[in-house]
This record gives sequence, C-alpha cells and structure tokens, in this order.
Amino acid sequence: MKVEQISVFLENKSGRLADVTNVLGGAGINIRALSLADTTDFGILRLILNDSEKAKEVLKENGFTVGKTEVIAVEVSDRPGGLAEILNVMKDNGINVEYMYAFVQKSGGNAIIIFRFDELEKAIGVLKAAGIRILTGEEIYTI
Repeated sequence: MKVEQISVFLENKSGRLADVTNVLGGAGINIRALSLADTTDFGILRLILNDSEKAKEVLKENGFTVGKTEVIAVEVSDRPGGLAEILNVMKDNGINVEYMYAFVQKSGGNAIIIFRFDELEKAIGVLKAAGIRILTGEEIYTI
C-alpha cells in the first residue's frame, strides 16, 4: 500500500534541477511524479521513480543529499468535490495531511494523488474502511 518517495535537497540556484534530471535520465530512471518546494536557500525535490534504490545510489554518487519517505497513492474521483471527500474523511479521523501532489496520469475515471500523512498507518486503515482505493507501489512505478 505504501509508495517509496525520494527527496533530494537542492541548492536554490540555476541548473540544479537539470542536474538531477540528467543524472536520473543517464541512469535510465523514469520519473513517475514529482513535487518541488523551495525556500530562499534550498529546495526539496520529491520524486516517485520506477527504481528508487538505483536513483538514490546514482544521485548520492553525484553529490546530492537524498532521503527516503513512504507516501500513499490514492485514487480520487475526478469530479468536483472528489478530493474534498477524501480530505473530509481524514479531517473526521484527526489525520493531518503534511503535503500532497498530483500524479501525472489518471487511473480509469479517477485521478491519482500522492499523500504524506502525519499518521501513515492510521491513514491507510481509515482510507480502506471508507472504501477508498490505495494503489500499490508496483502499480505506481509501472504506470
């Protein structure tokens, strides 16, 4: 049910994002989803990749600071209010969304959203109990 995400800490200067994508592309690693958040001095690039282990290895070899986090990929009804329904389930159960970002592709008639919750295991149980589909890592890595 969990998806492995890597985070790359980048200096906030021209070309650093290109450097990461060049390293990944040169190693044959495909980016499935990404999010970039920045501050004045640095950025955090969050990536879902088809081969996280290899990505961590090649990025570290090229001088990048890399971390690993588990997230959840959730099917969200692709209609007005679809995301609100899931967020209300989390709200009603006291689960905080730390961050989220959209996935690049749809799964059937639904969108896919990547979530990082403060209580990951509890969130999985709550989503399952509400009948909300959580995608496996294998499903995400191969889309």
